[in-house]
Amino acid sequence: MRNGVWVLALRGVAAIVFGLLALLWPAVTALALAVLFGAYVLVSGAVHLAAGFRRGQPGTVRGLFLLTGLLGVAIALVTLLWPAITAFALAIVIGIWAIVNGVLDIWASVRWRAARLLAVVGVVSVLAGLLILFRPDVGAVVIAQVIGAYAIVAGVVMLAAAWQRRRSPISAARAAG
Repeated sequence: MRNGVWVLALRGVAAIVFGLLALLWPAVTALALAVLFGAYVLVSGAVHLAAGFRRGQPGTVRGLFLLTGLLGVAIALVTLLWPAITAFALAIVIGIWAIVNGVLDIWASVRWRAARLLAVVGVVSVLAGLLILFRPDVGAVVIAQVIGAYAIVAGVVMLAAAWQRRRSPISAARAAG
């Protein structure tokens, strides 16, 4: 898989796994949710950083991957180093992360014309982030359910976008030539 398709596919799988875990254990404590979220964002950030250092990426795409990767790793480290933060503080961190990540996904979809489904991931991410920020007091169980549902939807759409990108005539022509 070329041109960042593997990044989308790996992010999609990680999001689905995280989402299923969050939905299967909705009564998790804020500590367990923080660790799950931190692990997911760390994987997502590391994948973005690896893609950013990969050769053959246009400068804007490389910069986007590096920015998203650094943001993800930074948020993951804060979350994993201070796992005892309250559900309220965790909701704020997750909401901000979801909005920023969503805006960057929308921007990437505009720059990466063949990945229109990535815009859907971005919109879902922004909406989930806004929902969490407007109601951070609803508790860890509801936050886990919202985040789990968002992660599964985003993961499925990322996998679909990766599949679409991989199957596009432009990608096939580049791989052949």
